[in-house]
Order: sequence, then C-alpha cells, then structure tokens
Amino acid sequence: MKTVTEPTTTTTIAAAALDEALDAEGSPRGAYARLFERYDAEALATEADRVRAELAAGRVSFGAGARPFVVDAVPRIVEAAEWEPLEGGLIQRVRALNAFLEDVYGERRIVAAGLIDEELIESAEWFEPAMRDAEMPRVIAHVAGPDLVRGADGELRVLEDNLRAPSGIAYASAARAAVGPLAEACGLRIRPVEAGIDSLGRMLAAAAPAGEEDARVVLLSDGEGAGARYEHLELAATLGMEIAAAEDLDGDGEQLLLGGSPVDVVYRRVDDERLTAPDGSPTLLGELLGDPLRSGALACVNSPGSGIADDKAIHTHVEEMIGFYLDEEVRLRSVPGRWLGRPGEAETALERLAELVIKPRAEFGGVGVLIGPAASEAELAAAGERIAADPAAWVAQEPVALSMHPTVVDGALESRHVDLRPFVITNPGNERHEDEVTVVPGGLTRFARGAGSMVVNSGQGGGAKDTWIL
Repeated sequence: MKTVTEPTTTTTIAAAALDEALDAEGSPRGAYARLFERYDAEALATEADRVRAELAAGRVSFGAGARPFVVDAVPRIVEAAEWEPLEGGLIQRVRALNAFLEDVYGERRIVAAGLIDEELIESAEWFEPAMRDAEMPRVIAHVAGPDLVRGADGELRVLEDNLRAPSGIAYASAARAAVGPLAEACGLRIRPVEAGIDSLGRMLAAAAPAGEEDARVVLLSDGEGAGARYEHLELAATLGMEIAAAEDLDGDGEQLLLGGSPVDVVYRRVDDERLTAPDGSPTLLGELLGDPLRSGALACVNSPGSGIADDKAIHTHVEEMIGFYLDEEVRLRSVPGRWLGRPGEAETALERLAELVIKPRAEFGGVGVLIGPAASEAELAAAGERIAADPAAWVAQEPVALSMHPTVVDGALESRHVDLRPFVITNPGNERHEDEVTVVPGGLTRFARGAGSMVVNSGQGGGAKDTWIL
C-alpha cells in the first residue's frame, strides 16, 4: 500500500524515523495488512469523519477552552509478541520508582549508597517535605502514565515517567469506542483498553483506610478550567466519584469533609499537589490533607510528593534505581539523558547544543523544551544563555527520531510522528503481600498534527490514536 505521503523536513532526526505500519517499499507490516486490505485511504477518510462526529457528540475535549479531542481513524497496532516484554518492563520500572519514593521520604538508602545526591532530591520542584513526617503514609504513585518513544533502531524507550497526575485513561476509552469497530471489521481480536477504568476503580476502592466498603472517593480537580475536565467528569460518572476543588473541602480534626461528611479517598488530579509552600508554611491543600493523612483516616491517590520522580534530573537515574532496589537487569530503557548540574555536563552540552534536546527540570507537558536539531540560531543562543546562567535547572537528552504512523490529513494519508502513553496501576500491598502492578492493555498513541513536527503532547495540540494490543 503506497498511499502515504512523507512530510518534508529539514531535520536529520526526522529523516531517520521508522514507519511503524509500512516497510521501505510501502507494504503493510504484520497485522496492518488486515487493516489496509479492509480500508483504503478513501475509506479511512470516511471513517475519520465518523470518528470526529462521534467525539463531538460525546463532547470529548482536552485543554484550555475545551478544545475538541482529536482522534485519528488509523489505529496503532501492537503485536502480542512485542507487548508482553513491554508490559514486563513497565511493571519493573514502576516497582522501582515506587521503591524510590518510599526510600526518598524514608531512610534514603540510595543517597547513602552514593547513587543520588541529597541536594538533587532537596532541590527538586516537586519534593514534598511534609511527607517525611514519620506519621505520614507511604508515598506511592498509584497511577503512572510514562511516555514511550520508538527510535530509528526500533527500540521503545521511556522519555518521561509521569507519576504526578497523568491523564488519558478516559480518553483511551473514548478513542476505543470510536475506532474499535474497525478491528471487528478487519477480523482482528484486540484487548479491551476499557478495562483501565475498571482497574482504576478497584484500586481507588481498595485504597480506602482499612479497606472500608462503600468508601467515599472524591476526585480533586482544578475546577471548570482543568485541561482534562472531560476525563474528570467521565471518571466520576463511571466510578461513582464526586468532584471537588480544594476550596470545596473542609477539615474537622483528623477528617476531611465535603458537604459536612467525611471523605475516605482523594484522587488527586490537580496541577499543583504541594502541601508545603516555599516558605515552609502549609498550603491550603496541606492544611486540609495533613492531619487526615497522618491519622490514617484519609488516603490520597497519587500521594503528595510522588512528583519528585518526575523531576527530569532524577529521571536520569531510573535505570540505577532498578538495579539498586530490585537487583534486576533493566527491561525497558530510558532515552539517554544527563543533568547539567553535574560538573562538566553543562560545558559538554553547550558544545553540542544543536544536537541535543534540552528540557527544564521542573516543567511538564512539553513546556520549555528545545529540540536542538530543529532550533534556529537565535533559539540556540538564548538556550545557551539560560543554561550558562543556571545549569542545575536543565537536563539534556539525546534526540530520538520519533517513529512515524499513517494518519488521515485532509482526506489523505500522511505520516506523522507518534509516541505512546500506556497506563500502569499499582494497588499497594501490605506486610504480607507486595504491590499488585498491572498495565492497561493499550493506552494512547499521540501524534503530531503538523508535518515533520515532533510535538505530540495533547496539551500543545497533538492528536491521539486508538492503540490495539493483539
């Protein structure tokens, strides 16, 4: 099938990108043959119109101003033989990260071992001092949404781990509802991504103190302006949760209250999770959650303080965490990166600025990222000045030629760069049982809207694809 138009790009990294669906001759790879036998470019364009209409009818939106959530009609297909080792790598990675979170707010064995500097921990934007209190519960990332990218060599690697409050589970279900019927038409059996919401619901119920039945779960939101407001509403309706902003909550000694009645579990979906202000005083959230968390009357998912592992400088140590905490070989590697606060790293990065991807340590959602090979001279010069002024605020990663995928654009098929956001859910264990970690069978593939663009993040205008796990 030779219907895909390759976008023109001036960057070397884009030219090296692997097409996941088509080989060098334009023939479909693996199960894509079934898809393209059933749907040609014209039929897929028709499906794209149907998908757009279904999402609009369901008011599926994302981002400022509730922009329509864009889902492409061409799904990403992952064979079982690739998914199974990937699933194992994701479970291993999240186990190690949760061990790190418990350690960093506890004994800090990894610091004593000399693998991570204490200053790096204390200076992290999302480090939460209040969670070092011995009376506080274990810090854990119950939901992780790592971003995976496939390079020119075909290997999937982790670009970011996303442990704070990752969005996407309800969007993956919406994409499946719209695009999933194509699988049946092609005669393909795919695993149910909708199981992710069920897994989330079971974990939230189990998180309640003492495993209370009929636990009251409240999704803590930034309100009407939240970028993932659609997901908040969908999850609340499906799982029987209430939605509240911090201003809606009240405290009564050791209990958190909403409308005068106790709350058992808070599912934290706010942009700022901090319990402690920069001056050391408690934030509004700290005043509300502090005593209930210490007393054991309240559980919080994901834990305050879990965002420390999203610090991009700490992210460069995840492979060391796997060896240190699990004593295992790494199954799923990170994109190579370096913290520029280390001696000599900033100087080396400045010499290679046009070859690297530069990211601020504390930002997320693609904010402040400079892709050196695609940057102008003026952009490179400005980035160099920022790095020289404060090297410790930056990390450098090797560029990845994000793989490409056929995508419906203006009624035709064109290639667009993609990444993958799976979802990993941890149901905490106890003294007798270790954590139960599961991976939702699928997730969201995100694609760049512009030809040659590497910007796949939904918050910056990227679209999504249903992801079929065979």
